[in-house]
Amino acid sequence: MSRAALLVLADGRFPAGGHAHSGGAEAAVTAGRITDAASLEAFCQGRLHTAGLVAAALAAAAAGGCDPLALDEAADARTPVPALRTTARRLGRQMMRAARATWPSAALDALAAARPRGAHQPVVLGLAARAAGLTPLDAAYAAAYENLSGPATAAVRLLSLDPFEATAVLARLAAPLDQVAEQAAAAARRVPAEGIGALPAASAPLLDITAEQHAAWPVRLFAS
Repeated sequence: MSRAALLVLADGRFPAGGHAHSGGAEAAVTAGRITDAASLEAFCQGRLHTAGLVAAALAAAAAGGCDPLALDEAADARTPVPALRTTARRLGRQMMRAARATWPSAALDALAAARPRGAHQPVVLGLAARAAGLTPLDAAYAAAYENLSGPATAAVRLLSLDPFEATAVLARLAAPLDQVAEQAAAAARRVPAEGIGALPAASAPLLDITAEQHAAWPVRLFAS
């Protein structure tokens, strides 16, 4: 196993399409909920323990060898609004293209054939991690970190926030990220014995509501 693969997978320059998405930050900035580094940190903290935890657990379960189609259905059930389901599958389709070019595998090919319009991104990320020889915990880290880095990067563009401040926010969230990744990997380990229901289903209603509102905006900087 090469841990360097985790650096490739988590790199913001990996061509998986995440740069075009703000993770809800654009709507939060417009609503005045993110105005500076402190409010960005609060937003990211909330996202980490809800959407981030769910994504990390799905990715860990996929990396651990759980049925990706069952996980994709579980992801659908944990994504109640159409705008976020569409976003997750669009990102999954782009992640699939990048992953198959980087770490070709029969499992990725099979999921691509079964979900031609795209599987949920965390599931694809988990299969990519498995194809790269990474562990479920590695996959959980990559998914959780992505849920923080996306809004932080978007805030730099949306608020002209000092990039050093945004990076400091990510650094201060390192310990909570460790906790969420461990929690997600532990939940994934229970799936073979307890079923998909062992995975967390944390909700973030405000993210859901603002995602639907954002999707209806005629002009926006980010796709979601």
